[in-house]
Amino acid sequence: MTNIYEIANKLRAESKHLPINRIELEDALNTLIHRILFPICDQEKSREKKLYYFYSIMVENISALLDRAQAEETVGKFISHLPELQDQLYDEAEVYYKNDPAAKSIEEVILTYPGFFAQVVYRISHEFYKMKTPIIPRLFSEYAHSKVGIDINPGAEIGKAFYIDHGTGIVIGETTIIGDNVKIYQGVTLGALFVTKGLANEKRHPTIENNVVIYAGATILGGNTVVGHDSTIGGNAWLTKSVVPYSLVQQNAEIRIHNTLKTGEHFLDFNI
Repeated sequence: MTNIYEIANKLRAESKHLPINRIELEDALNTLIHRILFPICDQEKSREKKLYYFYSIMVENISALLDRAQAEETVGKFISHLPELQDQLYDEAEVYYKNDPAAKSIEEVILTYPGFFAQVVYRISHEFYKMKTPIIPRLFSEYAHSKVGIDINPGAEIGKAFYIDHGTGIVIGETTIIGDNVKIYQGVTLGALFVTKGLANEKRHPTIENNVVIYAGATILGGNTVVGHDSTIGGNAWLTKSVVPYSLVQQNAEIRIHNTLKTGEHFLDFNI
């Protein structure tokens, strides 16, 4: 029989212990989203109590990383900005409603759209990122990533009226800059041209200017890569150089269809 006690004693914790409670923080995030910002399905009226719960959990955990005074100042600044953040998020929910013919209401967008959920968590985590809060912004963004499969680094800068269609598999890197009225589809990567620790403080990810549409599966790489405003990037395109405004970037594809029931047609000869 396996000696559990012996194995347990052999296991080592190599990493530094972090005195934060991940489960509490994720619950506080969900409380903020579903019971404070968008209490659509919440029958309780006491928003003040829920806001205090969020405040206390965030202060306790950030205090363990910084100090009490810094934690209270950070969370206080964030909470004071909540009314403006809520207005912005409702405006962005309306963008989803207007762009997607399948959307029947703004409430449906808020409750069920994975892209909108990832965007809400990004807006929250980005506020804490700007205030140089350790770990927690990334913890929040990775929570959204695990829930809906959309990876938006909290350090990215994203403008107004951003719209994610479907969204599964989207990756947006830390130094990405996205302008206003940008629309992206599932499987899009806004990434680094290559990865090395020495570039940690450099701009590694692309800049997407206003009114750009990026279709499914496109990959845009590099900190010097700029997609000019009012451009369209076609599906599965691979882009590592800048394009001027009003560009159309597309990958040529050829698909051949053969009827395999006919004699002599049993071969694979295709290009995608």
